[in-house]
Amino acid sequence: MAFIPLTEPLGIKRAAHLLRRVTFGADKNEIEEFSLLTPQFAMERVFRKNISDPLLPIDTETGQEWVLSGRTDANSEESTLQEYFKRWLIGQALRKEDLPVDERIAYNVREKITFFMHTHFTTKISKVNSSRSLYFQNQLFRLFAFDDTVDEWRNFKDLTKKISVDNAMLKFLDGRQNVKGNPNENFARELQELYSIGRGLEGTLSSGNDPGDYTHFTEQDVQEAARVLSGFGIDDDFITIDLDTGLPRGVAKGGAVANAHDNDTKQFSHRYNFQTIAPKPELIPAGVATEESALDEIGQLIDMIFGMPETAKNICRKLYRFYTYYDINEEIDNTVIEDMAQTFVASGFRIQPVLTELFTSKYFYEGDTGTDDDHFGAIIKSPLDLVVGSLRMFDAQIPDYATETASFYEFTGWLSNEMRLQGMNVYEPFEVAGYSAYHQYPIYNRSWISTNYLANRYNFIRNIISSEMMPGSNKLSVFDFVSIYFGDIAENPRILVEQLVKYLLPMHESLSYDDSMDDDSEITAPRLNYFLFAFLYSPQLDADPEGTWTTRWNTLMEKDVMVSQLENLINSLLQSPEYQLA
Repeated sequence: MAFIPLTEPLGIKRAAHLLRRVTFGADKNEIEEFSLLTPQFAMERVFRKNISDPLLPIDTETGQEWVLSGRTDANSEESTLQEYFKRWLIGQALRKEDLPVDERIAYNVREKITFFMHTHFTTKISKVNSSRSLYFQNQLFRLFAFDDTVDEWRNFKDLTKKISVDNAMLKFLDGRQNVKGNPNENFARELQELYSIGRGLEGTLSSGNDPGDYTHFTEQDVQEAARVLSGFGIDDDFITIDLDTGLPRGVAKGGAVANAHDNDTKQFSHRYNFQTIAPKPELIPAGVATEESALDEIGQLIDMIFGMPETAKNICRKLYRFYTYYDINEEIDNTVIEDMAQTFVASGFRIQPVLTELFTSKYFYEGDTGTDDDHFGAIIKSPLDLVVGSLRMFDAQIPDYATETASFYEFTGWLSNEMRLQGMNVYEPFEVAGYSAYHQYPIYNRSWISTNYLANRYNFIRNIISSEMMPGSNKLSVFDFVSIYFGDIAENPRILVEQLVKYLLPMHESLSYDDSMDDDSEITAPRLNYFLFAFLYSPQLDADPEGTWTTRWNTLMEKDVMVSQLENLINSLLQSPEYQLA
């Protein structure tokens, strides 16, 4: 058994680790609150029930929502509304001040799972070209994010069924063009290769298969699945409502008589044990396809795929790479991933029980038993995590969405562009498979770092701390941040540096400024002294830098010098390689 529960209080280091992974970033108070909790009690906060729904996207042209009521001539152009949707979505990851305090973590956890689902069931805004379709798909993900509920249909298998007839997905992977006699195989292929059973563990795939055999499915299975999925089109009026979710979905072409659906029996290959899928006689009383029978066939298809053990493992690999570490060798696959997959299947294909078991385990924090390896600082932050996490940690004052919508969109639009410069064009990944960091073997999250991307990460930090380049907002006040959170120890520059490292960097135990004493330090003495030097030895040289800082802090003399010193310190910490890691 890979997962031995961790039952003691988390402490600062493990609490910060948990919150860096499960949210888009937490502040000092939240880290300290979680440090006192055992992982089991922490999960009650992480997966808190009955949290607020997002406010609806607003069109600044009308001051009203359009996603539910529909776009009219009074609204902005569709391209503008798509941009508003994207900026609204980034705002959900930032949302904090207008939420009850006890909801903030869970709200952000739900947004991160919603984003995970987007990285899994990828969509490109330029291909879908419909702000309403994008919004309803995003709401579908959000609805399934917390799935440990009494609703039998709220699980990842049923989400896969729903996404198969989702309007945005029907457009993105050409499902609307898939009709009887002229099948389009795009979605059928990606459904198996990307969204469910996959081709197996990367780096271990056999090269001895026959042509068209992809280890866990074959070209025959792609063709037959396309026939199962045939006959659905986009409902541009969004009036066809899924009875479970209450959200719009695609519609069978032909209406009651689904005449574009292939009604014949579908024969799958040896990879699926030669199973067949056919319409149920009671659903086709006249012998012709109906929307009900076509939907039922899709349900049969997804049930068949999820009935194969490899499907659970492939999805759990995705979860593991997103939340724990990108590298999965055969040993980890046969132990950790296997355990996750067993929990996934036993829970009725729900991801929340899998994540709960992972986040409460010693493994999540300490890595493999009997080694010195651990998972702290093992993942490179995505641009979304870096940008939003930095603003959340430093309590950035952003325009209020409800009362300053235009300024809010200006601000989140700036963030969107900053993320694009760092390699993440939100809702516009380079590939059909999604953002490279979540699927591209063998580099995965290392794709976030290139010479240009890293420079732009550093530029972003410099802009929010040392300049006035945040539209609709002010630069971060690091002086206020230090005064509020570290005021009781700030007079001592060495302790201040250590405490900032403790909350900002993933590794921070046994710190020492002395080379001869830092054998157990998780940050070397030269690195710690580098931060101290950046803090004290600019913008001016003092005869006694440490004593002078203490005097300045206690007397509040030369505040402008103190502000400059603190900005230099925070810049050095946030532009460090260590801060790029989670």
